[in-house]
Amino acid sequence: MEEKRETVGKLSSELLLQESPTRSPIELEREMHTDYEANLMSCIETGKKMHGKSFYVVVITKRERLMPNVFRNYFFSRTSCPTPDWDQTVYRYESSFEEIEFLWVIPSKDTCEHLTLNALQVAPEERVLLGFVLSFSDGTLFKLAKKLNQEMEHSPLLEA
Repeated sequence: MEEKRETVGKLSSELLLQESPTRSPIELEREMHTDYEANLMSCIETGKKMHGKSFYVVVITKRERLMPNVFRNYFFSRTSCPTPDWDQTVYRYESSFEEIEFLWVIPSKDTCEHLTLNALQVAPEERVLLGFVLSFSDGTLFKLAKKLNQEMEHSPLLEA
């Protein structure tokens, strides 16, 4: 007997019609990490073949435009450290040690605002995420990215 699979669009539409449970941005953030590790490892394997040396894995999280309750993660590798941005997770793959280092995660703008506004009430398991949000907003992650790219902290070309 053939298994009937439903499309993401159909499931999303059905869920939108149901009464929406009250969920925090943090809970929504957690739900979208299905199959995350397998996709990360696949991206690393592809990156090893493409780059042949150390590289960065960037995961961009996007909300589907027509299905607001559907999120997708897009995995890609690159040789330079990206500029920190919302909806982004970054890892560094060190080829000489065959190690993956987690650098940061920056959730959606809404989640960042929620965490910042409720910083004193953040649950212990969310404090690390809050730390990344605060490091993003104060420019610390930007400085780290520049350092990892061996760029000058202040570019004389950008200063007046």
